[in-house]
Amino acid sequence: MTGKRSRGRAVNGILLLDKPSGMRSNAALQRIKWLFQARKAGHTGSLDSLASGLLPICLGEATKLSGFLLEADKRYRSRFRLGATTTTGDADGEITAQRPSSGVTRAAVLEALAAFTGEVSQIPPMYSALKHQGRRLYELAYQGVEVAREPRTVQVREFELLAFGDGWIEVEVLCSKGTYVRTLAEDLGTRLGCGAHVETLRRTQVGPFPGAQMLDMDALEARAERGLEALDASLLPLDLALQDRPDVELEANSAFYLQQGQAVLVPRAPTAGLVRLYSTQRRFLGVGEVLDDGRVAPRRLLS
Repeated sequence: MTGKRSRGRAVNGILLLDKPSGMRSNAALQRIKWLFQARKAGHTGSLDSLASGLLPICLGEATKLSGFLLEADKRYRSRFRLGATTTTGDADGEITAQRPSSGVTRAAVLEALAAFTGEVSQIPPMYSALKHQGRRLYELAYQGVEVAREPRTVQVREFELLAFGDGWIEVEVLCSKGTYVRTLAEDLGTRLGCGAHVETLRRTQVGPFPGAQMLDMDALEARAERGLEALDASLLPLDLALQDRPDVELEANSAFYLQQGQAVLVPRAPTAGLVRLYSTQRRFLGVGEVLDDGRVAPRRLLS
């Protein structure tokens, strides 16, 4: 990554990156931006350095839709190490306490998982990207500073036991935005009486995107060697970011006024919620919201 490039090119689309463990999300983003020579790029919510898996990268106009993916549910697979707690809640941290886990049974684990399914209150970890007075919490944590954090309510929609071993369990979690799997591991370990931390973590789904469509860095590097056209073939259309939302087709006049920021009446539109907006030529215009009076208002329009 040497040398300077111009402002970059106006490339638009969504890349489903399989982020490797050990790489920070922002480093992965900058590498992708450089490979694509993209003028503009952003990701849809950080993955811990230890974690691997799905990190959607939005290029160009797709960055306008990244907030919708940030709000989406996420699915993870993780191995929890029982019997030890760490400073960070995962294997990157230093062990702070150890207790025997030999008495933990499968039945006790299943009962504990059920207790952390549904609406759950979590205190965000100090080793997180949340900000306190303008500084990231992990920056303060590395300096040995701990500050009070307010509990947050999250939704753990699924918390399934995949495997049960000697001193470890493997789980799958489907959860809302803002859920910390590390905190789930720590709280589960506290409930089991032995302590626990995340040993491995892999994100397998973000909103409507399954992990099966991911591309890793090696595959993208290989495509880059074949040229930008081969790289661009890796990108998904922008409207797939909201593929689970209904679509609305706008006549020319309605499309014009909506693009001026006005709400418009659309026959046979859904009764509520977010919708994908298209012209009669099926050009994706952006995201709208159905108002209480039945009109469709613009939420995020594309250029």
